[in-house]
Amino acid sequence: MEIVGNGFVARGLASLASRHPRVTVLAAGVSSTQVAGKTEFDREAELVTEVLGRCRRQGAAVVFLSTASQAMYGSTDVPAAEHRPVFPESPYGKHKYALERRVMDFPVSWLVLRLSHLVGDGQRAHQLLPNLIQQIRSGTVRLRQGAHRDLIDIADLRCALDHLLEKEITGEVVNVASGRPNRVEHIVQGIEDRLGITARRLVIPGPPARTVVSTEKLCSLVPQIYSRISRDRYAESLLDRYVPCY
Repeated sequence: MEIVGNGFVARGLASLASRHPRVTVLAAGVSSTQVAGKTEFDREAELVTEVLGRCRRQGAAVVFLSTASQAMYGSTDVPAAEHRPVFPESPYGKHKYALERRVMDFPVSWLVLRLSHLVGDGQRAHQLLPNLIQQIRSGTVRLRQGAHRDLIDIADLRCALDHLLEKEITGEVVNVASGRPNRVEHIVQGIEDRLGITARRLVIPGPPARTVVSTEKLCSLVPQIYSRISRDRYAESLLDRYVPCY
């Protein structure tokens, strides 16, 4: 497997590099839902086009990592399933969806994984867990009222991808998420409990933002993942494992 990128996700998938020949994983590009700049988006689009062309010439399949966040699905009343139409409103969501379509329309074998908020060791400072930890240690943490985040372990992404490729699944869009969004206030409280720090909360008013992602397709294609993401205290176990890393 060729892994394009050198960031957190690329490193998290590195142990699969010796498996799945003739597969290229695009683990590079815009990684923050807050990015809205045309320069960053254009750079990722150019990379995707370049990799697609190379894979077509080499006869390799492409795995594109997209988003299952609110940027793609918005706030949901029912679990967001991959087969339903999406209408992203944010620049980040529109950008990722446009790249999904580019991948699907290109004459290569493809697999699109829509990822919720990954958690693991070695994340960049702007990503959710290290960002919240840094704010809490500073003494003040900013929270958007009603915000939720669906946390998923980088190890569970690795497991899901490995099994999907082992089964030679292509031509599919698959959510990789826990399916259980957590209030950001609860995540902050969990971090504080583990650090032994209580930070002042600066709450930013806003409408409720809760995206429930369907994992039915994921668990159907990769039954092994169900026992991993459905266990009690899944989010708490991620905080137990990764807060000490930062």
